[in-house]
Amino acid sequence: MLQTSIALILFLFPLAYSPGPGNLFFAANGARFGFRSTLPMNVGYHAATWVVTAAIGFGFIAAVERFPEVFVILKTAGAFYVLWLAWKLFRAGTIEDHGVAKPATFTDGVILLLLNPKAYVIITLMFTQFLDQAESGWVFMVLLITTVFTINNLIAFSVWALVGEKIAGLFRTPDSANKLNMVFGAILAAVAVWMFLS
Repeated sequence: MLQTSIALILFLFPLAYSPGPGNLFFAANGARFGFRSTLPMNVGYHAATWVVTAAIGFGFIAAVERFPEVFVILKTAGAFYVLWLAWKLFRAGTIEDHGVAKPATFTDGVILLLLNPKAYVIITLMFTQFLDQAESGWVFMVLLITTVFTINNLIAFSVWALVGEKIAGLFRTPDSANKLNMVFGAILAAVAVWMFLS
């Protein structure tokens, strides 16, 4: 069990901590609203992560594979959702002005995970690599892998949100704050395009 957990963390480390779409999304929100404001979205995203990961581990992916068009729908919807969030951030005012943009919510986190087909691919890949190492029972191993994966991602997203907050501390004047919002809005728009094209 311990050996599998360590191997899993090593496998997930570059995926979780490299500057991917999810991390950039949390960094952008951390920069705009501060680390604390990202917590509801973070909890929502990872509550959904745990449920979806467990469902895939217990065979949900078999049903999805029968209907591959589901991935196309999720990819398209997810890209447009992130693009919409990017537009909200792009239009935001200064760091202190919360009249236009508001922090992402628990529900935003859930939707972001559910509309991220890349997450399903990574989760499926993870189970193909580690579930066959089960020594303590199949159900236990699915729950263990699901929990390690979720906690690892939760920590990674929290780190990136903190990084975003620290970066924002350098941009407190109205002009520089507007530029920062535009930069992070553009980054999220690029993430949306990446999701759509990948």
